[in-house]
Amino acid sequence: MIRCARISDAKAIHQLLLGYAQQGQLLGRSLVDIYDALRDFHVFEEEGEILGVGALQICWEDLAEIRSLAVTPGLAGRGLGRQIVEACLSEARELGLKRVFALTYQPGFFARLGFFEIEKSELPHKIWTDCIHCVKFPDCDEIACAINL
Repeated sequence: MIRCARISDAKAIHQLLLGYAQQGQLLGRSLVDIYDALRDFHVFEEEGEILGVGALQICWEDLAEIRSLAVTPGLAGRGLGRQIVEACLSEARELGLKRVFALTYQPGFFARLGFFEIEKSELPHKIWTDCIHCVKFPDCDEIACAINL
C-alpha cells in the first residue's frame, strides 16, 4: 500500500535511506531532515513494514523533484519504486506542477516511466539550493532526468 508518511515512519525512512547512502547510491539525509520534510514522503507499506520510500519536493512554482527514492534491498523488480514514483507524479499533477525531475544513478528506471535525460544546467534553482551544499558539488556524477506533466 502506498500512503503518505507518518511521524512514526521517520526512523524507518532514515534507516532505509542510510543503507543506500553508505553505498554511495543516494545522498544521505539526517533524521532531522527527514522529520523536517516528512510531508514530502510517500511510503510503500506491507504488513506494517516500510519497504519503499520516495519524496516529492517542490522547488519552484512549476517544478518539483523526486528524491530519496529507495526500496528495501532484495525487493527490486517488484514495482515498489514505480508505484512510489507514480504516487509522486499524481501529487505533482494535483498541485498543478508542469515538470518533475530526478537526479539519479538509475536513469533507465526513470526512462521506463516516461522521464528523459536533461542537462543539469536546465535546473538552476535546484543547483543553487541543494547541490551547492553537497559533498559532490561541483563534480556531481548523477544523471538529471525529467518528465513534463
